Amino acid sequence: MPPILYHKRSDMTPVIPSDFDPNAASSEDAGVFGLDVNAEKAALVYLPVPWDVTTSYGAGTARGPAAILRASRQVDLYDGDVLRPYEAGLAMLPESAAVAEQNVSARKDAEKIIAVGGDVGRDNELKAALSRVNAAGERLNDFVFAECLNQMKAGKIVGLVGGDHAAPFGAYRAAAEVFGEFALLHFDAHHDFRIAYEGFTWSHASIMYNALTRIPKIKKVVQVGIRDYCEQESDFLKNAGARAECYYDQDLKRREFSGEPWAHVTGEIISRLPENVWISLDIDGLDPKLCPNTGTPVPGGQEFYQVNWILGELARSGRKILGFDLVEVAPGLDGNEWDANVGARLLYKLSAWTLASRGLAKIRP
Repeated sequence: MPPILYHKRSDMTPVIPSDFDPNAASSEDAGVFGLDVNAEKAALVYLPVPWDVTTSYGAGTARGPAAILRASRQVDLYDGDVLRPYEAGLAMLPESAAVAEQNVSARKDAEKIIAVGGDVGRDNELKAALSRVNAAGERLNDFVFAECLNQMKAGKIVGLVGGDHAAPFGAYRAAAEVFGEFALLHFDAHHDFRIAYEGFTWSHASIMYNALTRIPKIKKVVQVGIRDYCEQESDFLKNAGARAECYYDQDLKRREFSGEPWAHVTGEIISRLPENVWISLDIDGLDPKLCPNTGTPVPGGQEFYQVNWILGELARSGRKILGFDLVEVAPGLDGNEWDANVGARLLYKLSAWTLASRGLAKIRP
């Protein structure tokens, strides 16, 4: 197993300018969270992935990273859980124009396939379109892998900002190469165990199936909040044995309504995880009042601070959060930024707890 790499700066020396005022308003052209930190100096780097090629119900997640960036400038940097996490340096890389262009062209092909429910039959035109979509997914995986591997080898923590849930596969590959074995802590309304959903090998609905079947160093996935799934996915979970464990939303609610403390449930979830963990947070894992414009909202789900509690207890447990992805955030077509507002705050909490777990920020007493 290769050695685990940590950010080169271990003394938590701030990298932000000495005259930076965390209490001041952000300018419209400031960096993420109103910071102007060079990615080379930042401890944590965000990779935006504007991608929603295979979203099968509502599109728009390709606009998520830019919307989160805008909303992040309204987030107050004082955090009630972690002391000044921004001082470690947070920077968002620019969106790839090539990925954005590829998303547009591949989405047009995908819509033809989605319209027939994935049944291309003997239609040569549809077969060709499906082939192009799957090839586009391969190229995206290679792009994300290369970008994440480069940042991780430079000692950076990577947070991928989607985009739909197909986006982070390359990040998982890179984490496996750099860190060795790890587990996924997966918040979602859906299992994402579909096998090539609607014919798309790299479907947003197949990310966890692909992760477990194609990346052996992912030793386990622990899922939280799942409440909308098919029989095939249920069977896959059962057959996965020790490599997959699910805390279904209905079971979590039953325990909550029976009076079981959330702290007890959280402790059980975390006990199922090994030392090294990657967090995959699909925003539709939350109650849809917090993400009404996401592609596939489902009634039920977690409250913001229920998820935050799990993240905090994970960091406090001594486990290391290797990185994370935040996906499926979509701004409203009418310009409503509520989903991005929630997404930006989730991103800050993910960042704070990740930095704390890696010794780059201090948890408040």
